Amino acid sequence: MVITARALNRSTLARQLLLDRVPIGVGEAVRRVVALQAQQPGSPYVALWNRVADFDPALLDKAVEGFELVRSTLMRLTLHLVHAEDYRAFREAMEPTLRGSRLHDPRFKAAGFTADDADALLPALLDYAGEARSGARMRERLEAARGGPVEAVVWRMMRQYAPLWHAPTGPPWSFGAAQSFVTAHAPLPVLGDPEAATAGLAVLIRRYLEGFGPASVPDMAQFTMAPRGKVREAVRLLEDELERWEGPGGILLYDVPGAPRPDEDVPAPPRLLAMWDSVLLAYADRSRVIPAEYRKHVIRVNGDTLPTLLVDGYVAGVWRPVEGGIEASAFHPLPARAWAELAGEAEALDGFLAARDRRVYSRYDHWWVKGLPAVETRLLPGR
Repeated sequence: MVITARALNRSTLARQLLLDRVPIGVGEAVRRVVALQAQQPGSPYVALWNRVADFDPALLDKAVEGFELVRSTLMRLTLHLVHAEDYRAFREAMEPTLRGSRLHDPRFKAAGFTADDADALLPALLDYAGEARSGARMRERLEAARGGPVEAVVWRMMRQYAPLWHAPTGPPWSFGAAQSFVTAHAPLPVLGDPEAATAGLAVLIRRYLEGFGPASVPDMAQFTMAPRGKVREAVRLLEDELERWEGPGGILLYDVPGAPRPDEDVPAPPRLLAMWDSVLLAYADRSRVIPAEYRKHVIRVNGDTLPTLLVDGYVAGVWRPVEGGIEASAFHPLPARAWAELAGEAEALDGFLAARDRRVYSRYDHWWVKGLPAVETRLLPGR
């Protein structure tokens, strides 16, 4: 079976709830899209605003407060918001990557710590975090157990490796600069077990295909940051359950049977995607959503991934909240109809942000100061 590049784009948009806003709860929405990248606390809210009909941010607050949705270091070694029922398998899938990158980081060793030290200290630390503890108190407890000062890099690597959830610290976006942690609710993920890791990765890969497929092994490796060999092993476990497709250039793609694959001519409405929106980062071949000539302008050298204009299913520029509304900068000329539809989205988004924090992304304004290749910039008025 053969599938075109444009049909792949529409498959992604359909599965990521970006063809139509869907009237579903926030927990189900997060499960449908697999995970929301969440190192910027406001981005999951903007991401769900783009996907859920009549999205009520208070319901996301409630889901986070009740740990129905949990924030933790997972795929690509970054913070993600996932459904609590998905957490264990996802964390087991990421165990080898997290262990290798955090407990065997040269900086960890240079600070006088080994993976064995971490293993010895971790049970007591997790027991202490049976109730929410501030980051400062967690580090103090680690130092007490160690019997001396612990460098900041050690605490950072330990908290990113440990099966900890971020506990909410308050408005406007549930998580702020002050960090608090709680041990993942039982059952805890199995750590250090290759079989558990392989089984977890198979679960994660299947869920990835449900939310982002059809996709290649390099795409799966990009989404997870798991080694390609491990990804291939997980695909082999799933092989009897998967369909094979031939993508652009003859690349082998896998997918789950019965998943949405809309016709390539299905209309795609404009959207104002959040920073680090998953559709921008979930593939080795970013051209599924980002034209190649725009990639470096959207995904910056340090990994910052700017909030984007999505027009006809593809990145067409960037946006940021400013005084008076949303500033939209297009990388190529847009038709009047696209601008009109973007203006409607911007008015609604500005009203949504105003109730929480209109300048949600203001700390990233320096990318605009440094210059972007916009052919047209418009202030789209807010409410």
